[in-house]
Amino acid sequence: MLMSAHAPVAAIRVGVVEDDEEMMRAFAEHISATQGLKLVLTAANREEALQRLGECETDVLLVDIGLPDGSGLDVIEAVAVRWPNCAILVSTVFGDETSVFRAIEGGARGYLLKDVDTAQLVNEIRTAHAGGSPISALVARKILGRLTGKRAEHAPLGAVKLSPREQEVLRLISKGFTDEETARILDSSKHTVRTFVRRIYGKLEVNSRMDAVNEARKRGLIPRG
Repeated sequence: MLMSAHAPVAAIRVGVVEDDEEMMRAFAEHISATQGLKLVLTAANREEALQRLGECETDVLLVDIGLPDGSGLDVIEAVAVRWPNCAILVSTVFGDETSVFRAIEGGARGYLLKDVDTAQLVNEIRTAHAGGSPISALVARKILGRLTGKRAEHAPLGAVKLSPREQEVLRLISKGFTDEETARILDSSKHTVRTFVRRIYGKLEVNSRMDAVNEARKRGLIPRG
């Protein structure tokens, strides 16, 4: 029997592993509103993502690395084994070399920093599903730097722009306050504070509080000492 020339094309099945509630909501809205895409899986942490892998297969999976109960790298490695045809696309604030190369070695086909807007990210889902490898410019420089034996350069001193709220959170981090204490001082939630902390890490290209404080002092974003 001849196939109809107008047979419907199956929608791209998309999964999202993201603990930021606001960002998850934005992803879900854009994916659900985009013709040809179907949101079939969501998870807010590492444990939930690993548990849900047996429920339904995805064609493209967006994964954040900085999850509250562990690393998204574990999810990437598990998905690469269970669903070898799934295009894994990292969406994170962590652009350090260790995270980038562990994700790629673990099976990620693309690596995007969260300075990419949600509408563009939806387009990159199609790119990844079609066999492409969407990569943020900063990440591409790190990869090229590794291949040529040179370390990728950090952004020039003073080039990093923090929002007023990020500056407040950074100031409190530098004074040694915990997420809970910072949340109380700013009359906010611990979850929101952690979101700002991750954004600060991404902008400063670090992955720890000590490194964030040292880098911020070096860039003149907070006083030394």
